[in-house]
Amino acid sequence: MDGERAPLLPNNAQEAGAAIRQPPIWKRKRAVIWSLIAMIAVIAAVVAILLLVRPGSTRHSGHGHIRYPGETVTWSPCGETDGKPVECSSLDVPMDQFDSKRSGNRTFSIPLIRRRGGANATKNILLNPGGPGGSGIGFMHRKGGAIHTIVGDDDFHLLSFDPRGIAGSRPRAECFSNLDRRLELTPHETGDPKQDAELWSETGNLMRACADNMGEYGPHVNTPQTAADMNSILDAVGQDNLYYWGFSYGTALGQTYATLFPNRSERVIVDGVVDDFLWYDELLMKTDFVDTGNAFSGFFDECAKAGEQCPLHFVSDKTRDLERNITHFIESLKEEPVSVYVNSSFFGTIKYDTVIGGVFGHMYRPKEWYSLADNLAQLMQGNGTGALIAWGELGRNFSDPDAGMGESGMFVEFNDAPAGPSRWPAKKSDALEIILPYINKFLPYSASNTGHYIGRAQWAIPKAHDFKAARHNVETRHPLLVLSTTYDPICPLVNAKVAQSSFVGAKLVEVQTYGHCSLAMPSPCMAHIVKRFFAAGDLPEKEHTKCPAEGPYFINPEDDKKKHSGEDKISLLSMDEDEKLMAALRKLTDAIQPLRKSFF
Repeated sequence: MDGERAPLLPNNAQEAGAAIRQPPIWKRKRAVIWSLIAMIAVIAAVVAILLLVRPGSTRHSGHGHIRYPGETVTWSPCGETDGKPVECSSLDVPMDQFDSKRSGNRTFSIPLIRRRGGANATKNILLNPGGPGGSGIGFMHRKGGAIHTIVGDDDFHLLSFDPRGIAGSRPRAECFSNLDRRLELTPHETGDPKQDAELWSETGNLMRACADNMGEYGPHVNTPQTAADMNSILDAVGQDNLYYWGFSYGTALGQTYATLFPNRSERVIVDGVVDDFLWYDELLMKTDFVDTGNAFSGFFDECAKAGEQCPLHFVSDKTRDLERNITHFIESLKEEPVSVYVNSSFFGTIKYDTVIGGVFGHMYRPKEWYSLADNLAQLMQGNGTGALIAWGELGRNFSDPDAGMGESGMFVEFNDAPAGPSRWPAKKSDALEIILPYINKFLPYSASNTGHYIGRAQWAIPKAHDFKAARHNVETRHPLLVLSTTYDPICPLVNAKVAQSSFVGAKLVEVQTYGHCSLAMPSPCMAHIVKRFFAAGDLPEKEHTKCPAEGPYFINPEDDKKKHSGEDKISLLSMDEDEKLMAALRKLTDAIQPLRKSFF
């Protein structure tokens, strides 16, 4: 056998040799050649095996499944983003990450998605798009390519996931057993909450249904558990420490992780920041709408500057006159809503609340301000079709697979917050004494939150964690990078300053614009800071750095589409780095979805 020592020749070797007939010389040469060929084949096989298990290589286990060295999950191809393949997997995590006895054999299944970087990429950057209730899987499919351009296509893998209870995770946090029950039992506000006796009682029943429908899993759909799930994800992909970019609610998740696991927090960005102290400790999110009005004022200011590029220029070219006249028109809808009839299957009414809801959604994304102005202009001139399509109830499809997004997000928020009878008054009148002064302070944008807080007051799932946000001196493995716009309509700049003060060495970058999260308008300055932070841990020297944003705010979508129509067709190889960056930033201006509170 190969590798064994050859046996000794027998004593009569000479005789034996004489008895053996020697082959012709040409046969001996051919035998040598075949031996060399066999040796080369063996060497090639060994080299192939070594290449197969080298760091960064893949191990294929059949049927398109891929296993990477150092990882415990198996991946499968699942489409592409911007022409580059993505791979998907799933991971089972304990129902209770902090109490294995309570979990028993109960688990949540967490869907994973990854867009791989170059051959030298060794780190995974985890992404969370916010909500709570946002799908990381959907976010990667929509925006993974553009995010990858900012952080470095070759340098990192991008990894996202549907958090426990959310979207494709199972069990999914839902209050209804089927679509028919959702359609039948979803409560709606019908007017003055003081007079709406049914809203309080219907909401109370619904909160109990949420608890019953989820059973033992319900209390564990919360942010501290999801933070611990991120450790399970890191362990599954063989990564010691967290690289993370979280948006909106994802900043609550990022801050929670950094507080619970500071030694594993190596590169954490929180962008469009939630105040964790309000999130976990207060009955009301008191800062939510601090800058919403400022953002709407910015809409009028930029419209006046844009002149004829803004569809509302016919109203006035002066900011104050424009704001006064448009506001007066919107107010008039309280008494005189606009009836819209197109045909027997498409009609409705544009009410005051309809327009306010539309305005609030557009404050997230200034790149949509042209559409907001266009719909308002048409509405003022008697054509409400565009407004009905954009802001009416037509778009709310309860049969959609993600129709329960509001429910699952509500589980997370209410399980995190002071909620239910242990923290809220049992009587409706007493609860409204807490809720209504806050709502009235920030009208009209806060009005839709009344039902949300009525639900929070009657939440029927007991709190299953005792997490408290740390106010100061949280020292992470590497300081955090905190991002915000100047006028964020739902997560104001003041929240970002609170987060910065909580973590040792954290630096704040303010993008000087309106909108939710730093991606709301293109800012190459911000993008360069983000890239250097992930690549080398570089932070701005200043405690508070201001980055300009690049407009314009008002451009006809059709003109914009024509102007940049080639960006999806032109090879990235033909663009220089600045062109690639701006193309990516333009794609990301609609990345963060407007908040949908519960389902009231």
